[in-house]
Amino acid sequence: MTHSTSEASAQASAASSQAPAANNAPAPESWIGEGPVLLDYAEGVATLTLNRPGSANGMNIELMQALYRAIMVVHRAPDVRVLHLRGAGANFCAGGDVREFASKGEALGDFLREVTAYLQVAIGALIRLKAVVVTEVHGYAAGGGGLGLVCASDVVIAGAGAKFLAGATRVGMAPDAGSSVILPHLVGFRRAAEIMLSNRIVDAAEAQAIGLITRCVPDDALQAEAKKAARLYASGAPLALAATKRLLWNALDVERALPEEARTVSELSFTADSREGLAAVIGKRKPVFTGR
Repeated sequence: MTHSTSEASAQASAASSQAPAANNAPAPESWIGEGPVLLDYAEGVATLTLNRPGSANGMNIELMQALYRAIMVVHRAPDVRVLHLRGAGANFCAGGDVREFASKGEALGDFLREVTAYLQVAIGALIRLKAVVVTEVHGYAAGGGGLGLVCASDVVIAGAGAKFLAGATRVGMAPDAGSSVILPHLVGFRRAAEIMLSNRIVDAAEAQAIGLITRCVPDDALQAEAKKAARLYASGAPLALAATKRLLWNALDVERALPEEARTVSELSFTADSREGLAAVIGKRKPVFTGR
């Protein structure tokens, strides 16, 4: 955790040293300085960093709770015009923490009722933010945690090496985080069905071509391009941008789908197939599903 924070500080210092001398931007305020989610603020932009780099920012219950709390901090901060969402370490977010899930055994269903509830309210809170959500993606964006957050963002900038994976059915579960309704709107029903049912990896170039992300940039330019996009939206008319965002998301009616997603995930997590899927991922083998 300390290493991750130091790494982020080093990157920020490097970026600052490359900026023009006339840019005397103030140092970011640390709103949440430690834990599974970090939150900083500077000049209208709140930067939210998923901070479990050793677990590929896999979403355990502590991270999901912290994510919701951080988003609510932004909701209560009237000066925030943009939320810049990113992940520490080598990946944006590899989805749910499969080791934590697998450890629950036959109690997985009861556990996932609580876990899914936190993720759903976090996604709903993200969509309802007045601030524009600019998400920076590197490495893997997988499952409800990774792909779900990408789908729930307003603008997505991805490095050329980024990879996107639905992942749910490979562990005997169903999509969540609103992705079952948002993804078809982004890429079309046929593509969404193929991505979610096959669990194939979508690379960044394809993700841009099909409309899953806003823009694909070179990996070494990702952080700078994401910050540039955040500054662009932060300089816009905040009331107009918030109203436009609300109208766009209202047309999708995502929140109506969230309870059905949560119920389906909970039901499937009681099955033997879900436990087999989790064991197969951990054991790096092909699962053997029996329909039970």
